[in-house]
Amino acid sequence: MNETERLFNAVVVVCFIILQSDYHFEYTDCDVLGSRWRVAIPNKPETCTGLPDPVKGTHCTFSCNDGEFLDMRTQECQKCVAGTYSLGTGVAFDEWDTLPTGFISHGISINSGYTHTNCSNSTWIPKGDYIASNTDECTSTLSYAVSLKKPGSVSFQYFYPDNHMFFEFYVQNDQCQSTESQSRWMKISESDWDYHYVQLSSGNNVLYWRTTGFSLAANTAKPVLLKNIAISGVSYTSECFHCKPGTYSDKPGAARCIPCSANSYSNKGATACQPCEADKYSGIGSGTCLQRLPCKTTDYFYTHTPCDSSGQTQLMYKWIEPKICSETVEGAVQLPASGEMMACPPCNPGFFSSNTSTCEPCPHGFYSNGTECSECPAGTEPVVGFEYKWWNKMPSNMKKLFVSYGGFVVTGWEVAGEYIYTTPSNQDSDYMMLTLTVPGYSLPHSLSEDNGRVQLSRITFVFETKCTADCKLYFLAGQNEWSNIVESWSGTMGKQSYSYLIKSNNTISFTWGFQRTGIFSTKNEYSSDYAKIYSVHLTNVIGGVASECRQCALAAVDSDSGCVPCPPGHYMLNGTGVCKSCPSNTIIRPEQPIGKQACIPCGPNTYSNEGRSACMSDCTLALHHEGEMLNYDFSPLANVTGFQSSPRFTSKGLQYFHHFSVALCGTENRALASCLENVTESKRDVKGYICQATVVPSEVRGQSVVSSQPFSIGESLIGECYQCFEISIKYINPSGETTQACKNGRSASIRLRCDPTVTLKNHVSLPSNCSEGTCDGCSFHFLWRSQYACPLCSERNIKEIVSACIQGIQRTTYVWQQPLRCTGGVSLPPQKISACVTLDFWLKCGVSIGTVAAILLITISCYFWKRTRKLQYKYSKLMMTAGDKECELPAADSCAIMEGEDAEDDLIYLSKKSFFTKIKSFSRERTSDGFDSVPLKSSAALEMEMN
Repeated sequence: MNETERLFNAVVVVCFIILQSDYHFEYTDCDVLGSRWRVAIPNKPETCTGLPDPVKGTHCTFSCNDGEFLDMRTQECQKCVAGTYSLGTGVAFDEWDTLPTGFISHGISINSGYTHTNCSNSTWIPKGDYIASNTDECTSTLSYAVSLKKPGSVSFQYFYPDNHMFFEFYVQNDQCQSTESQSRWMKISESDWDYHYVQLSSGNNVLYWRTTGFSLAANTAKPVLLKNIAISGVSYTSECFHCKPGTYSDKPGAARCIPCSANSYSNKGATACQPCEADKYSGIGSGTCLQRLPCKTTDYFYTHTPCDSSGQTQLMYKWIEPKICSETVEGAVQLPASGEMMACPPCNPGFFSSNTSTCEPCPHGFYSNGTECSECPAGTEPVVGFEYKWWNKMPSNMKKLFVSYGGFVVTGWEVAGEYIYTTPSNQDSDYMMLTLTVPGYSLPHSLSEDNGRVQLSRITFVFETKCTADCKLYFLAGQNEWSNIVESWSGTMGKQSYSYLIKSNNTISFTWGFQRTGIFSTKNEYSSDYAKIYSVHLTNVIGGVASECRQCALAAVDSDSGCVPCPPGHYMLNGTGVCKSCPSNTIIRPEQPIGKQACIPCGPNTYSNEGRSACMSDCTLALHHEGEMLNYDFSPLANVTGFQSSPRFTSKGLQYFHHFSVALCGTENRALASCLENVTESKRDVKGYICQATVVPSEVRGQSVVSSQPFSIGESLIGECYQCFEISIKYINPSGETTQACKNGRSASIRLRCDPTVTLKNHVSLPSNCSEGTCDGCSFHFLWRSQYACPLCSERNIKEIVSACIQGIQRTTYVWQQPLRCTGGVSLPPQKISACVTLDFWLKCGVSIGTVAAILLITISCYFWKRTRKLQYKYSKLMMTAGDKECELPAADSCAIMEGEDAEDDLIYLSKKSFFTKIKSFSRERTSDGFDSVPLKSSAALEMEMN
């Protein structure tokens, strides 16, 4: 066999007769005229002949109605048979046992540029009837790409209960146009499942569902759930979809399948639901029936019946609905008998008991303690609100909501006389909610709306929880049931009270939510866990009732007129309604100002504002320190300043910061510090002196950072004090706004330290041992180094330096004393120049004066020496005379000398000699006998000399 024959035998071509099941029809892409062709596509990869030839297809705008499909062989619309459904021009995804074809899910780190977090497993997870998002700090994206032949839409149902989870949905088309960032953030769910609808453009569209968890505490955020995704605009669907288990369609041409009722089931593609057997049960929309277990004590609950016409009530036991246990099985407990009839408790304050034993609200201007209504006396006004402390009937403005992942609907909360509590449920992961809705809030006439510190309203409730697992009680406040989480409590909590200040009329709804475990579970192992609410008190409610009346100020014209607020800075004398002025530099407490104790003095170095509602600081400070006056001016630091803590990381590696905003001081109308939540629909904005928000560097489209969980640290200024070149400024939140961790509220202290070397205005540091600014989450401390924290410079800080006299000129220079501990204030004086005398001149003067002094000294010395010699001569002469004869005078040497005359004296004083002649005479030598030889003159000679 040659080479050609071997190659021929190795290649075998098999061609079968084409059957209709071996191929299917598809349309080609539409051309510019909207035309297309129908072509046959083989279902097997082998190449065969005999396929039908292409034929011209329907126009691209052709579509079928709901409940119909396009038969590609006849190119005509046909109705779906019973047990199936169709959207006509769309596709639907309502089964989530696995991720449907075309859907892609992946997880990434929101700040992957900073960390190396492993988010590969943070994806959307199918859960049968729905698909659930991630719950960690990674960003999980679910996407689906679809090509629309004409403009269409996408709709889906979602459950979004937790504001610690950020959820967005947006669409990107083939022109790279994305959904506006303002409308892509989803709203918190207002009920168990919400509906969302978005119009789509023709062409290629990519749908994105994206979630990110930001529960930075130990608590895990609740996942976002999706189901029933429907997309229209694909122009046609070539087949009908079978109804999923638990649903059915009993007529041809169905656009949707109907869920089975409780205690019934259906298989896939069913035309009707089948009832469960007597010993089995099922929930709504169930595909199977479950065996009923023996009833236990956790399968029933107790409640109080409403008061009857005779004012009697009864303790009654009821099975949890739907009832899934069996009383007839061996070992099952029986429902306890109802209790005896007993007298109804009194009505709640502000209500009275009518003839029908029902509680009715008192008219406006009346009050009651729950028995009968009384009119408020003149000079008083009713304290309007709601106070619930007896629970024989659910109040009309309260409603119960229940979210069950298993399709069951149960009671949730039930009244029990002295409290309202959570009843047992069929699944431990069920979420039970109790919502109190009010129409709004209004201040009473005696309180001025201009006072910024007056409380608009306050809600106070007393509660208790008992838990054996990881149960949690949530308290939410906002415009709907699923609003912002204000506070939460985990585990068993003893009976305690909690208060929340209402600052905006937007807050019209309050919700208590209780969940026995956050982990999805179809068991009821923790049915005995419960939450109880004993009392709820809400003030200043529009349409509320009054439990008491209080004194109020009256108009000056007529004492019987209505109540009016006291002027700013005034308090009311108790029992009189007369307003008195508070002392200067004090503010009025937020609640009704009665008594002098309502005047609260401002802290050190602060002053009250014009409305006497808050203490202010004008960024200046003057104080005495060690006998001198120190003046400060830190107004350059008054503008709102932002700073953040060092990076921190969650257990998954998510990087985040604590961002602080500070408005240190300034005028009354200045801008306050603001912390905004920018990822949820609420866009909550917190303002005050100091606030904090959690910031995460983000790679989310259109945002550089994600800011969440804002709260106020300081809303009121306490005072300013001085210590060791530091100014300490203290702030505090209103005493009534507390948290579970901070029973006395939050406070903050900013220490301004003088540092002339720091030129930056936001050089703020946190304590080294508490890198988040606080060690307990309640007291915050910050250190602000700045040159503007130094006292203003004055003359005492200036040093004078005088230069030497050079060529008759002397310069005086002024410099700062070192180390420099001041800033601003006075300026250094300019250099001073003055005339002076040089050293040469004074040296010459000194030499001249010295010479004259020396000559004068010598002259004086000679004079006294001469006088000394004369006295010596007289002494010698006296001694000689005394030696001859005592008491006898010496004989005269000459007759010319008369007795008693002294020749020497005449010689000296009568003779006129020059100065040099006298000196010469003084220098004559003495004779050998020791005396000077003195020449004697005769009388004739003396006479001649005198002549």
